[in-house]
Amino acid sequence: MHGRPRIALKPEDAATSAAKAAKLRDLQAQLLLHHHHRIYTSEALAVSSKLLEMNPEIYTAWNYRKLALQHNLNEVTDPEIVKSTVEDELRVVEMALRRNPKSYGAWYHRKWVLSRGLAPVDFEREFRLLDQLLKADARNFHGWTYRRFVAKLKNVSEEEEIKFTMDMINTNFSNYSAWHNRSVLLSQLLKQKAQGFDSKDGILTEEYEFVHQALFTDPSDQSGWFYHLWLLDQTASPDELFLISSWPVPGSDLVLSTNEKMDGYKLFPTSNFSLCYFFHKQTFPIILYFNQAVKGVSSSTVTINSMFGANENLIWKPLSTTTSREAHCWVTYLNIPDVNSSSLQACSVEISLGHSEGIVSSNGSCYKYPLQFKYTIKLNNNNLEQFDGESIQELFVWNYEDVCCPAEIPYINSFDQLKISEDSVAKGLKDKKWCLETLSNEINLFKELSEENCKFVNLTLARLLVAHDAMMSHGALLVRKSTHSEEVLKLYEELIKLDPTHKRYYEDERSLVLMSQVTLDEEFLMKHTWHFNKLTSSSFHNHACLQLSGLSLSRISFAERLLWVQMLDLSHNNLRSIAGLEALQLLVCLNLSNNQVSSFTALEPLKLLDSLRVLDVSFNEIGAHPIDTTRFLCLSPLSHTLDVKLSVDQYQNGDIKFGDHWEAILLFKDLRLTQLDVRGNAVANERFGILLTEMLPTLNWLNGEHVRL
Repeated sequence: MHGRPRIALKPEDAATSAAKAAKLRDLQAQLLLHHHHRIYTSEALAVSSKLLEMNPEIYTAWNYRKLALQHNLNEVTDPEIVKSTVEDELRVVEMALRRNPKSYGAWYHRKWVLSRGLAPVDFEREFRLLDQLLKADARNFHGWTYRRFVAKLKNVSEEEEIKFTMDMINTNFSNYSAWHNRSVLLSQLLKQKAQGFDSKDGILTEEYEFVHQALFTDPSDQSGWFYHLWLLDQTASPDELFLISSWPVPGSDLVLSTNEKMDGYKLFPTSNFSLCYFFHKQTFPIILYFNQAVKGVSSSTVTINSMFGANENLIWKPLSTTTSREAHCWVTYLNIPDVNSSSLQACSVEISLGHSEGIVSSNGSCYKYPLQFKYTIKLNNNNLEQFDGESIQELFVWNYEDVCCPAEIPYINSFDQLKISEDSVAKGLKDKKWCLETLSNEINLFKELSEENCKFVNLTLARLLVAHDAMMSHGALLVRKSTHSEEVLKLYEELIKLDPTHKRYYEDERSLVLMSQVTLDEEFLMKHTWHFNKLTSSSFHNHACLQLSGLSLSRISFAERLLWVQMLDLSHNNLRSIAGLEALQLLVCLNLSNNQVSSFTALEPLKLLDSLRVLDVSFNEIGAHPIDTTRFLCLSPLSHTLDVKLSVDQYQNGDIKFGDHWEAILLFKDLRLTQLDVRGNAVANERFGILLTEMLPTLNWLNGEHVRL
């Protein structure tokens, strides 16, 4: 086992082990020789059989037997010979499984043999093998996976298999694999709306009652709790696909100033000229945010009618750091036309979606609610006289001493869920009635158990309260407060003390609650939103700043409510990843100082922020860890092979070695930052500063010092 010191073998045991190793090496050598020369005789097959009986984990041996079976049966027409050969192959698998019942290679090989359809399947034999296996280890997930395969091959109904899972669970409540198999089968039946399973409410109600028996029998066993989590997901997660947020805000009235003296373009809400959106190129974005990751957003599924160019020429881009074409958030860019007149010219931008099929979520749901909204943009080629030309040459400092917090935050509704059709709202209310009642019943039930100080009870109660608040904050049931947020935060604080091993998970879940509390509650949002006045910063004095510093956040969430944010202060938190920030396409200034970011790969979402100009990542942990433990959050470095080849010659000179800083190069080479601060990180030194200056030709300020005239 892990962490246990090795015990020296006795002389007789050491001799036995050495003899076994020698025999394995001899059999492996013979196998490789037969494999290389494509020798598939009975003697050669016997060698591979002996090898797999001793060690079933040798994949080359299983691959060799596949080739041998295909070769030996290539021209055989006698069904008895075929049947005998297949049975011999299945016997080899059974011998291997006796050695290791959880051998991936053995189970995959058995499935491969049966799926070939070479001979009639002896289903009694297969189920008998499974009964023996599950009797020895009822939680062997390989056996349960194989049972699903055989049941499908025999056309055994899901209803019959569900009865089997119930028998196994009643025998032992701690059978996690049986609970999991039950969730898989029920998911299929509910999705298909099979006969007797068309009422999701009734089925899930029965399942709640069933799992309660396991939870109350042994609250410390986690098998039933995982199944309860699946039930909660089925109850609280919406089946329907909706558009929940967008920018610009539907129905808004905007003024676009295109003065040639400015280094860019300003967009002002007509109702409040104290707010300004600034763009550094002749385009501005249209952002759509869905409640699920979707694919298929294009000019054929989303129609934009305006004078800013033909709809068919628009290219929609998924805002995702992976290579997948699925994302919650999608963006396209409208070209700003030249304006020859100083008078205002009103242009209507109308967006339609849902009138044709094609937008599909990752779970297969189709967007089917036709939706149409519009906003107006007035073009003016003269800059509004109360604003000077935009400049970003000066050093910007995150100083809140001279800033102002307006009495009203313009466009605070920019993260509101869009109004859909009356039919969909009515259906949502009907669905939510049962869901809310179920969640309320579960909350009351677990509050009675929470006094037992069981981590599973407290965690489930926290999840139920979060799900209840989330459901109340959508659609026609809109409640602009997280009514249980304080109670949930207290539960997670207790869980961190009760179960410190999973501290980071609880911190992430707590961050979700904190982010929801700030962005959903208008009173909280007002306290965290600022405007930098002109005395503090002439560059960004019209921009809205959301200050979320010092909240102990460890992850970002609810980005759909932050699409309007231009300046974001996340300093003095516990952030290790910034996944989700890629949706903030208006973001110009970002403060990530004093967090726990351990590598530049964790900052990969920044590559999708075209408007970003000011970045502060000072006093993090970049370069302090020789092994990057956050790389799984980002693209594999292998996917950057072409970029690496293009960058080596450009950045490798003198004492600067590309291999030492490839992560930084791949992050910063496409950014157009004018100000960057990396002080306080292990990677920050004079040579690295030279590299950053070379990589970022637009950079004016590095670590608070002017680097260009």
